[in-house]
Amino acid sequence: MEVERASLCNCVVNFLLEENYILTAFELLHELLDDGRHDQAIRLQQYFSDPSRFPPNQISRLNSLSLSAADPQSLLHLKNQAQHKSAITDYELRLANEDIAKLKSQLHSLTHLHASPSNADLSLSDSQTRPHKLTLNTSFSASALGPLKDTERRDLNSAVKEYLLNAGYKLTAITFYEEVADQNLDNWQNTRAIIPQALRHYYYQYLSSTSEVAEEKIAHVGGNETLLKANERVNQEKESSLKDKDLADGQIGALTKSLEALQKDLKDKENLVQVLKQSLENQRKELNDNRVEISMLKMGIERSGSGMNLVVSDVDNSQPESLDKYKEEIKKLQMEVEWLKEKNIGVREPGNFIRSENETEDKVIEIHEDQGSISYPVDAALDVIRNEDAQSTTFKTLEEYADKHEDVPLAKANISFENSEDVSEQNVGKQEGDSRLNAKSDSGNDEARSKKMGLGTIQILADALPKIVPYVLINHREELLPLMMCAIEHHPDSRTRDSLTHTLFNLIKRPDEIQRRIIMDACVSLAKNVGEMRTETELLPQCWEQINHMYEERRLLVAQSCGELAEFVRPEIRDSLILSIVQQLIEDSATIVREAASHNLALLLPLFQNTEKYFKVEELMFQLICNPSGVVVETTLKELVPAVIKWGNKLDHVLNVLLSHILSSAQHCPPLSVIEGCMESHLHSLGERERWNIDVLLRMLVELLPLVHQKAIETCPFSSTVESTQVVFSTTLLELYARSHVEWEAFDWMHVECFPKLIQLACLLPWKEDNLRSRISKFLLSVSERFGDSYMTCFMLPVFLTAVGDDADLIFFPSSIHSKIKGLRPRSVVSEKLSTSCVLPLLLAGVLSAPGKRKQLEEYTRKLLVEDNSKENPPTKHSLEIINAVRFICIYEENHGMVFNILWEMVVSSNVNMKISAAKLLKAIVPYIDAKVASTHALPALVTLGSDQNLNVKCASIDAFGAVAQRFKNEMIVDKIRVQMGAFLEDGSHEATIAVIRALVVAIPNTTEQLRDYLLSKISQLTAVPITSDLMQRRERANAFCEAIRALDATDLHANSVRDFLLPATQNLLKDLDALDPAHKEALEIIMKERSGKSFGSGASKSMGSQFGLASSVTNLFGEGGLLGKRETTESQSQSQSEKVVSPNSKAATSQPQAEDTRLRRIMMGHFGDILRTKGKTQDETHNQNH
Repeated sequence: MEVERASLCNCVVNFLLEENYILTAFELLHELLDDGRHDQAIRLQQYFSDPSRFPPNQISRLNSLSLSAADPQSLLHLKNQAQHKSAITDYELRLANEDIAKLKSQLHSLTHLHASPSNADLSLSDSQTRPHKLTLNTSFSASALGPLKDTERRDLNSAVKEYLLNAGYKLTAITFYEEVADQNLDNWQNTRAIIPQALRHYYYQYLSSTSEVAEEKIAHVGGNETLLKANERVNQEKESSLKDKDLADGQIGALTKSLEALQKDLKDKENLVQVLKQSLENQRKELNDNRVEISMLKMGIERSGSGMNLVVSDVDNSQPESLDKYKEEIKKLQMEVEWLKEKNIGVREPGNFIRSENETEDKVIEIHEDQGSISYPVDAALDVIRNEDAQSTTFKTLEEYADKHEDVPLAKANISFENSEDVSEQNVGKQEGDSRLNAKSDSGNDEARSKKMGLGTIQILADALPKIVPYVLINHREELLPLMMCAIEHHPDSRTRDSLTHTLFNLIKRPDEIQRRIIMDACVSLAKNVGEMRTETELLPQCWEQINHMYEERRLLVAQSCGELAEFVRPEIRDSLILSIVQQLIEDSATIVREAASHNLALLLPLFQNTEKYFKVEELMFQLICNPSGVVVETTLKELVPAVIKWGNKLDHVLNVLLSHILSSAQHCPPLSVIEGCMESHLHSLGERERWNIDVLLRMLVELLPLVHQKAIETCPFSSTVESTQVVFSTTLLELYARSHVEWEAFDWMHVECFPKLIQLACLLPWKEDNLRSRISKFLLSVSERFGDSYMTCFMLPVFLTAVGDDADLIFFPSSIHSKIKGLRPRSVVSEKLSTSCVLPLLLAGVLSAPGKRKQLEEYTRKLLVEDNSKENPPTKHSLEIINAVRFICIYEENHGMVFNILWEMVVSSNVNMKISAAKLLKAIVPYIDAKVASTHALPALVTLGSDQNLNVKCASIDAFGAVAQRFKNEMIVDKIRVQMGAFLEDGSHEATIAVIRALVVAIPNTTEQLRDYLLSKISQLTAVPITSDLMQRRERANAFCEAIRALDATDLHANSVRDFLLPATQNLLKDLDALDPAHKEALEIIMKERSGKSFGSGASKSMGSQFGLASSVTNLFGEGGLLGKRETTESQSQSQSEKVVSPNSKAATSQPQAEDTRLRRIMMGHFGDILRTKGKTQDETHNQNH
């Protein structure tokens, strides 16, 4: 057994030195030496005697300082103790030599017994007799273990602490507590390493395994860790690859569809070009034919002019009736010539137009082919449409011309040349027609040239804009937007368009709201003109580039573009790329960006063609709801939440997730107490973030209430009974539902799911969470208002009455849900207390406070406070929890009159318990009343209770007076309190005096100067009177007076008050040292020194603990006789004087831990451990005897 203790001690020593717990190791060294275990302290002695760690010159200097500071009596004591230890050491050395000889003989015999020296399998008994040999056999390289992990360090720290306590090394354990600052050694986390006497079990396990097994196990553990890390890395890479694959697949699909559409358009345009070329050739051929025919007509007219004389002579000799025939044919010929002129003009104009447009189209196609681009400008598409219209018009004209042109030779055969004047007119008309045809041809060429000049102008504009923009004033740059949009829309080069689009988004460095609106309108107009493909390939990439910009105004522009440009892209882009942009903006650091992301997500949802991304959007909605910014929450509640409900049509799912989030936010917080079985273990301490989350989620529940009500009406199984416009549920309908066996899930959700979850939430909230309880109460009031008084009476009230443990009528509930409602009833003492504390406030403020239930609220409150307490055997209600519930409804001013009416019934009652409860209730509701109510209701009631002969009632009223003094500074109220407190003090009762002092001490920081002076004068008078009572009462009075003086000393007191009252009272208290706590004694001495300048010796050096208000038990540890208090005596007088006047708010306080550590190291190097322990033990023994 001794060998086992030595091995465990060696393990502890190695652990402390490896983990650099120097102070604990030093304390352990002294305790080992005290116990005579010098062989186990060898390594520690070597460590602390190492001159490289502890220089001899410093040790000698500190030794000289310490010896000079020690008194002869302590030196003599040290000498005697050293002689005594020397004798013990000699004796132990002799015993150790005998043990060594015995062990050597056993080792020699065991060596002969074992033939093979390689046998390393040793039993536990062998290991106890031969520890050094086993260590050699089972030792291996410590580096194979790797660095010590946090969990291993926590387990080893707890095991070492347990060992030190079990071994009796209490001082070492205390030092170990101080050094292990990053772990609570009293709370060993739940791991497999938790076993009684853990260090011994670790030691046995180590001895029972060979080096090969240990090395193999460590290698196996290391391999497992490596494989786990590799597996995690592979999984992460796999997830990343899958995400990249999905994104790539989406992009490939989009590009494939785009390519197919473009290829189809290209084929159509190529076919159209071929048709137009063929049509152009036909038109040119027809035009040439027309020109030939016109030339032949001209030649015929000229020949007719030369033979006119012959014709005239022939006419004179012919018969008169033939003249009319010739005239008709000449007129017909003239009409034919005019018709040909008109048709030739019509044919030439479409031809020129088609040719110029065809040239433009060819030019656009050639430009894009040179660039390797597959995108076409909008003008090209428009030109195609115009060419198609022109082609159809031209074909129609040609067909008409061909139909009429077949008759031309016949008309030419009947031409007569009898009228020379008509022929001359025809010649002149024909020349005019030729000039008009030439003008039309020139106009077509001019149009082609203007097209070519337009492209050149666009090119010049695109080159000049990037150079012009930087030199334009910021407030006037929006005037460049039309030029920029024109260049982006019509420029054929995609790279140039990207550059101009980038300039558009970066036109203004930090655009304000109006400028963002102008830029956004320009982007929307541009998206309308360029179409889906160019919006996706040119505008959206610019959005993605701006998403991480350093200025929030630019990121805000991106958020606005997501909602407004989504209309002009393909549906598959909306729920992929744009949704990803919005998701990233939701996590932005700027509040205004997150708000814009929420607003634009609401605009984006109606454009989604399906609900595949619903759960992702729902997650984003709850992320925005729980945002720490109130502006973001408001936008989400008003815009995004209705949009999600309307788009997804999953109200039930949203409500279930909402309640789950509400409960999980509270359940994830730590409990108020870790002691199982108490009420505080069920309550959770909420952080600021969790409190905010629960509050906004409850607000969301209130916002969804109209939708819940509407769905309940729409799904009502009794459609003939309820009308679509009905807003409340009648009693007849509820009775019909109770008698039937149909399901009405939308209606049952409120009292089957919602109310129980809210009750569960209330049972997780501490008393101080009044804001959250108010939020729940407002929701309950909204339910009763929307669902009607019948629903509140038949469903809400029974649910909450059952939850607080009262009897309730469940006749309106279907039999299938009776068990769920009855399951809300508390079934243990703790659950009853919890329901009274947490659910009763909701019943009073959220159910019975409905407009039609005010009378029932008063009756139920009177039943709780008056009727139940007046019975001989009152029910097992908890008065403190009931008072807290009534206090909660006093938050609302409309309940004050009702509560004070009940309070007066309690005040004038003859029941002592009821009067005490009335005083406690008055104290609780003081923070919620104003000065007028306090003067007219609260103070008269307290005065009545204060005049009661029962001491408990009087003390309870004194506490309530203190609360009033703390709340109000009204001069009249303060005067009444002074008069009443004076009456209590004149009574002379010890309990009343203590109650008055402590009640007024609480009010000192917030009350008036007159009341502080009054309290100080009364303390001075009371301390001047000698008390001959027993020691316990003297200590109680002294503690109360000292607390009051210390509180008053922290305020601004008048110099006369200090001179006349404070200093005399302090001197009077210092006279009775037996009644004073050491901490109070030190504080009073400091007050005397600071206020009067008088020194009180070494006692003033211990002011730090008292200034911070430490308890007497803690002060004993740090006091004059304590371990740490003695360390102060090794410092110089200047250090002591400088430390004792340090205030908690001064900068010097931050350096105190470092100075403390320096003093500990000096004590360690000066070998004063024995002195400290001896005096510390002596002081502790004296203190225990006194108590």
